[in-house]
Amino acid sequence: MPTRKRRHLDTFDNPKSDRDYTVRIRIPEFTCLCPKTGQPDFAILVLEYVPAASCVELKSLKQYIWSYRDQGAFHEAVTNQILDDLVAALAPRFMRLSAAFNVRGGLYTTVVAEHRAPGWTAPPPVTLPATNAPDAST
Repeated sequence: MPTRKRRHLDTFDNPKSDRDYTVRIRIPEFTCLCPKTGQPDFAILVLEYVPAASCVELKSLKQYIWSYRDQGAFHEAVTNQILDDLVAALAPRFMRLSAAFNVRGGLYTTVVAEHRAPGWTAPPPVTLPATNAPDAST
């Protein structure tokens, strides 16, 4: 079945817009083409975001990602373009896209791009007491 190229990202209202929470989406089959050789490049993408008013609809995200299969793009450019498109569609409080590309010429490349809404800061991490830690006095 042929895949239709689609660059539109559908969204839906954030069901809990008054709370900061993280959405993490793992995309294990990203493919684009090397702009120099035309050979396929494969990557695992991990998208993490703190939604504001809207969230990304997963089927449209899948179709959007598929649209890169026949496109030549450098790793850095495609990672930043995907982040820019997602930020434009969602206007999240925070978003990070990590793209871990498969080996090419003996080198692995990982590109991490981030966006933070003006004025947004991450809440401090929660520190839990160590309940199973060995007693240092023994």
